[in-house]
Amino acid sequence: MRRRHGILDRFQHPTRVIVAGFGAAVLIGTALLTLPIATESGESAGWLAALFTSTSAVCVTGLVVVDTASHWSVFGEIVIAGLIQVGGLGIMTLATLFTVLVAGRLGLRVRIFAQAETKTLNMTDVRHVVRRVVVFSLVCEAIAAVILTGRFLLGYGEPFGRAVYLGIFHAISAFNNAGFALWPDSLMRFVADPWICLTIAIAVIVGGLGFPVVFELLRTWRRPRHWSVLTRVTVGVTAVLLVAGMLVFLGTEWRNPETLGALDDPGKLLAAFFTAVMPRTAGFNSIDVAEMYPTSWLATDLLMFIGGGSAGTAGGIKVTTFGMLAFVIWAELRGEREVNIGHRRLPEAAQRQAVSISLVSVTLVAVSTYVLLALTPHTLDQVLFEVVSAFGTVGLSTGITADATPAGHVLLTLLMFIGRIGPLTLGSALALKDRARRYQLPEERVIVG
Repeated sequence: MRRRHGILDRFQHPTRVIVAGFGAAVLIGTALLTLPIATESGESAGWLAALFTSTSAVCVTGLVVVDTASHWSVFGEIVIAGLIQVGGLGIMTLATLFTVLVAGRLGLRVRIFAQAETKTLNMTDVRHVVRRVVVFSLVCEAIAAVILTGRFLLGYGEPFGRAVYLGIFHAISAFNNAGFALWPDSLMRFVADPWICLTIAIAVIVGGLGFPVVFELLRTWRRPRHWSVLTRVTVGVTAVLLVAGMLVFLGTEWRNPETLGALDDPGKLLAAFFTAVMPRTAGFNSIDVAEMYPTSWLATDLLMFIGGGSAGTAGGIKVTTFGMLAFVIWAELRGEREVNIGHRRLPEAAQRQAVSISLVSVTLVAVSTYVLLALTPHTLDQVLFEVVSAFGTVGLSTGITADATPAGHVLLTLLMFIGRIGPLTLGSALALKDRARRYQLPEERVIVG
């Protein structure tokens, strides 16, 4: 009996349930995608391709080993869209919504699980927040779907049913930062179309800001002085990264005939902006990533590694983590004992968490890059790009993912899963219990640097 309770106790911590929930969604998606009805050919896709695609969809990444449009049937594409929606909203967010609808009330344990998934600060607000998250997500996706449907219908002569299908699929994929597209070249054929590119880009930005930040902006967008530290850091760092990324891509790719060079000036600006938005972390591309210069790859690596906002659909270490590290370094350079952001002091626990997430992520990317280099004949810059894209749940690719070995596909699958749930979330989920030290050791200074 004790052993049984010991096994069940392993799943009492919210992070463990979140990991188990995402894992279950991946397995269910894999099972559905292995069905013959899920492919255009009517033959089973094979467990590895199904597992990779399911993980990429649930983890809202967008990396693929087979072409989405030509390989998967309509049933398979609907399964992928459903997995993207589940992964974007979060397993526990959906579970909480269903509990509210069925039972009309929440137990304490369910509140804790939903709080861990949505990053709400007040546990009593979980039900209200989850309802707002779901409604807001569906409304944003509906708006994007209507605009895209109209453009496909009126601008490209698609039949009404096909236009609606394309609009809904890409709206879900964009808002959830997934990057799955139903064309072999992603969105390259729409590189100069502002209706398509700007709609997709705005949906990606809104979904990647994080729900707490979006809700606060909706309430206080006219009063920036009342913004919380989370909102200030997220909005500020996001704006800086978007502008910096756009300028970098304009500077490096302006004369590249395979990317921006063939476009007119307005087209170059639109394509550069779109390319700067996508590493937030959506895997759409309107220019050929494989033809970009290595300097642009490196800039994209940095943007993908940072990612988007916390408690949203984006991946990466998050802009809040990057912003907090910047303030920590600034305070250290100035010799200040405390880290201040605006008129607020940053807790030491948040500083340690930011440092831990960054170091764990850098180590994971470095080790994975080394392993994938040993498994493939490709160059370091290509392999690093794919690894960071998988870990950051981005989905951009230089074109080598489909050519990787089965072992390489398994490695990228694990990276996507870890990148979605977070290195520290996975670590705490695997820990058997919290260990609190009941004593302090003597302090000793260590030479640093």
